[in-house]
Amino acid sequence: MKNIKILVATHKPYVFPEDDSIYVPIQVGCDEVEERFGYTGDNTGDNISYKHRFYSDLSSMYWGWKNLDCDYMGSCHYRRYFVSKKAKKSKEKIFKYILDREELESMLEKCPVIIAKPRRYYIETIESHYDHTHNPKDFDIAREIIAEIAPDYLDNFNRVANRTWAHMFNTFIMRKDLADEFCEWMFPILFELEKRVDYSEYNIFESRFCGYIAEFLLDTWLEKNEIEFQTVKLAFLEKQNWLKKGGNFLKNKFLRNTRTFK
Repeated sequence: MKNIKILVATHKPYVFPEDDSIYVPIQVGCDEVEERFGYTGDNTGDNISYKHRFYSDLSSMYWGWKNLDCDYMGSCHYRRYFVSKKAKKSKEKIFKYILDREELESMLEKCPVIIAKPRRYYIETIESHYDHTHNPKDFDIAREIIAEIAPDYLDNFNRVANRTWAHMFNTFIMRKDLADEFCEWMFPILFELEKRVDYSEYNIFESRFCGYIAEFLLDTWLEKNEIEFQTVKLAFLEKQNWLKKGGNFLKNKFLRNTRTFK
């Protein structure tokens, strides 16, 4: 039996999959709050819990990279899980279709990396979408850093930036040695980004810039290293207001970001 650990980042009490031999709830941002919910904290061992406000759920991924000894490591979210092809659309039944050990073992025998199906923006690129919802300078700085410390990846990063789709949400399940390689490549880029971005006037949403930029680094790394992967549906457990989401998307696209950045 493979030792599979899928870290489920959460900041509040929630209902989690029953198989705790696979799914491990991680309370993120423990160094920033006093409440504890009985889950493993991201402030144990080697950690960046104190940087959670910049990295969002990546503090859980970092914790797994540095502290887990397993065959496969995964990263997901208390409301987002990889689900079986048999999954129904019904929110009430979706927990029933979250990938279980039997299906995971079968899939990982065929390919050592699972990522989410791509999210498509259709009418704008990944970079323009970021520019319309965040500070465009963040993306420019990330590109500069990659050019400096990982120049072999720059062409791949630019290709990702110019596409209208990406594998999002910092979610994956990988053989641990591959997950370690990815984290060892990605986090130095994000640490340098944190140093260079002037976030002194950022609100809570904007302060998560490292977490948002990281969403585009997975494809960059996979494609540069020609890593084979398979895609699986990522299900959102809570009801989403697609009308509101669509309205915000169009507003950001055509009215641009109304926030004035330095």
